Amino acid sequence: MSDPAASATRSIRRELIGRLALGLLVAIVIAAVATYLRARDEANALFDYQLAQMASSVTGMPLAPGAPPGGRPGANALVVEVWNRDGVEVYLSQPQRRLPQYGQPGFNTVATDTGEWRVFSMLAGDQVVQVAQPMNVRRELAASMALRTILPLIAVVPFLAVFVWFGIAKSLRPLERLADAVGRRSPGILAPLAESGLPREVQPVVHALNGLLARLDTAQGAQRAFIADAAHELRTPLTAIHLQTQLAERARTDDERRAALAELRAGLDRAIHLVTQLLTLAREEPGVAERPLARVDMAEIARGVIADHVAQAAVRGVDLGLAAAQPGNAEDGEIVAVTGDAAGLRTLLSNLVDNAVRYTPAGGRVDVAITNEDGAAGLSVRDSGPGIPASEHARVFDRFYRAQAAAEVSGSGLGLAIVKSIADRHGAQIALGPGIAGTAGPGLGVTVRFPAPPPASS
Repeated sequence: MSDPAASATRSIRRELIGRLALGLLVAIVIAAVATYLRARDEANALFDYQLAQMASSVTGMPLAPGAPPGGRPGANALVVEVWNRDGVEVYLSQPQRRLPQYGQPGFNTVATDTGEWRVFSMLAGDQVVQVAQPMNVRRELAASMALRTILPLIAVVPFLAVFVWFGIAKSLRPLERLADAVGRRSPGILAPLAESGLPREVQPVVHALNGLLARLDTAQGAQRAFIADAAHELRTPLTAIHLQTQLAERARTDDERRAALAELRAGLDRAIHLVTQLLTLAREEPGVAERPLARVDMAEIARGVIADHVAQAAVRGVDLGLAAAQPGNAEDGEIVAVTGDAAGLRTLLSNLVDNAVRYTPAGGRVDVAITNEDGAAGLSVRDSGPGIPASEHARVFDRFYRAQAAAEVSGSGLGLAIVKSIADRHGAQIALGPGIAGTAGPGLGVTVRFPAPPPASS
């Protein structure tokens, strides 16, 4: 497991320089080895040719012991030995060095107490000529040739290191400019970062940052609008409560006091309802409190919401219940699944039912239906209230907007805005249409269609 402190001090510059230096070192070592092997092969070929030429030159010459032709005795000198056909040695260039006789013509490598020797033997007339040379001579020459080849490259390494240092520093300047541009951003300044003139590798990062800044700007704009709307909407009920409190204090009779307290209680109820709706809307804003999605049974949620609003509907004289089985409607006991947030979906349906009960006059009806069409779940709430004109369908989902037909019913204008926010979070579509026709009007029908959930895992 990596150390967080060590990870925090990592430097791209140091990492690049370290890796380049390691690669350069490995390349120099490989080049040195390859050069040495190549030089050794060339030296072997050259010295083998020399041994063959020396053996040829000795053939037929008058030989005197201890006087090698064309050379002087020494530690690295050639050793020349000549035998007649009877195996009698007739010549030895260095008596202090005696090598075993190789009768097989050609080149051979012989291991002796003094090291390895390269031996060339040939049959010339009635003589056997053998010329030998120490292998260390060849190795020293190969090492010298390799060193002369590698030294210029090693001499260039410091200049190459300086070039790499400045090259990396210049290449990392876009990151420094990007960090400086991000550092200048603040909650009040969320302008996008410039994407032009940046390396290709940095552009995806800048694009992702611009997307994040855009989302933050949208969220902050929604928050500012929400605060402004909430402050404006709360001012009226709070002012009314303050005035009603003063009226209750100035009441001289019990009847006046009771009337003032009743108005005060009604004002408090409206304020509490408004604050509750505001908190619900804030909680259901996308990205505020993302909860894990799960498989939810919409029929079970519908039964629970209806049970919560039965008492309210009974007080207002409204018939509330699940719609009778129709084509497309879910049958009794059928599980209609939606992948979503159970609490949010319950809030969505609760707001639709609450609005329907509020705006349906006494003696009216509110039907809740759960549909299942080709695996895609849906729900609908239809009432026999005054309905909403088609010209206002696009605006009723705005915050604090109330249709003209709803002016006589107390409300906050947030119910359908909350429904729209939750539906958008679940990828659902909302459609408004006629409801249950009655004496109060055509009624209103709200239909929410959800995408089909993925297959359940076995």
